[in-house]
Parts: sequence; C-alpha cells; structure tokens
Amino acid sequence: MTDGSLQRVHCTDFHALTLVTDGSAEHTVDFVTYPCRPGTLLWVRPGQVQSHAEPGGINGTHLLFTPAFPAPSAAASRLADDWYGPACWQLAADRNYTATADHLSQIRAEYTRPEGASPEVLRLLVGALLLHLDRLPRPGPHSDPQAGGEVYARFRAELERSYATTRRAEDYAHRLGYTVKTLTRACQAATGKPVKQVIDARVTLQAQRLLAHTDEPIATIAHRLGFSEPANFGKFFRNQTGTTPGNFRNLNP
Repeated sequence: MTDGSLQRVHCTDFHALTLVTDGSAEHTVDFVTYPCRPGTLLWVRPGQVQSHAEPGGINGTHLLFTPAFPAPSAAASRLADDWYGPACWQLAADRNYTATADHLSQIRAEYTRPEGASPEVLRLLVGALLLHLDRLPRPGPHSDPQAGGEVYARFRAELERSYATTRRAEDYAHRLGYTVKTLTRACQAATGKPVKQVIDARVTLQAQRLLAHTDEPIATIAHRLGFSEPANFGKFFRNQTGTTPGNFRNLNP
C-alpha cells in the first residue's frame, strides 16, 4: 500500500511473522521501536498495535495466520494465544537463523505446490514453526514466563480475562486460590516486577492501544477499562506513563 496507512498505528486480529533478509528500517510494536536488519525476526500478535517502516525499507519472508490455524496441540495453542511473548529477535547467522528460515521455506513450498497446498500439512508446519520459535532464547532479562511456573501461567490467563474489571491484586489472588505474596513471587520470577505492577502495566498497555488506534472518546476508553470516572483514568494513566491520555493520543496519530 502506498497511501501511508500502514505507517500509521494500526491493529490486526492475526499473527504476522517476518524474517528480514534484506535492507534496514525500524518497526514499532506496542510502542517499542525495533531496528530491523537481515536476521531480524518480528512477531506481531493479534491485538498488538504496530506501525510499519517506510515501504521498500526491508524485504523478507512474511507469514500471516490466525490463532486457530496451527494444528491443535497444547503447546501450539498456548503459543498462538500468547499475547505477552517477545516481538523481536536479532538472529545471528547461526543455526537459529538457518532453522527459522528452513521452517518458513517449508511452509512456502507447501503453500505454492503446483498440485495445491494441503491445509492439514500447512497447519502442521505452522505448529512446528511455533514450537521452534518457543525454543529461541528470549531477549532481555526476566523474559521467560515459564520461570513463574503454573502460578504465573494461571495468573496471566486470569489477568487477560479480568484486567478491564479489576486492578486489585487481592481479587486475582482470591479467584485463583493463592495469596498475594505467592502471586508476587511468581511475577517477580517471570517479569522482575511485583503482581500489582504487572496488572497496572497490562491496563496501561490496553489504554495506549485504544488511544492510538481508535477514535473512541477518552471517557469511553476509561469506562471500557473499568474506571468509574474519566478523571480517575487520567490520573492513573499519567502516573503510569508520565503524560495525559490526550497528549499520548496526539503523539501517536
């Protein structure tokens, strides 16, 4: 597209995987900008907001799929539904890059078969790719959600269901049958942050997404995120980000 729409902040409901093979540019995912060069792997998940680099800045292999597409398995389903995983890896010219490129090449070969692609084979190949990506080293400290064990996994799932209705750590502890101290230990192990900060960060991220890619009034967004008054939402957002919702929206058109 040449109308500049992809360079603006936008949101999709499918997964987008890109392995960069040529060129250099920057790509922004959930308000974090990543430098892209040959060997960069980007994974943009459903619900995340992004803005593309200028057209022609980078080339590579691009794979789009819905969360329901990979062959069903516990691990593949977990990865396809993962909203919190890494968005970017810088793969050196080593076995990780080669293996990732090989997986994508197999998907492309099946998709372009002269006899016609097999949906079942494609689903298996995409599932295998996800399992391979799960083995890649996670960039940054405190970036392994499995470090928090089952406690953190259950908390994350409940947080995704309930972040718009409660921001109280005590509510999550009660619903899951843990103490707040147990949830904090799990969150510290997985993210380096206590449970309340993890909750507030999820609410803040959703607020940023809605402010950037929708035209909804700020009062409507506040209500959607469980705030009784827009003023309370404005205070919360400013405490978390250092700016007001209106200023944030203006800076992310």
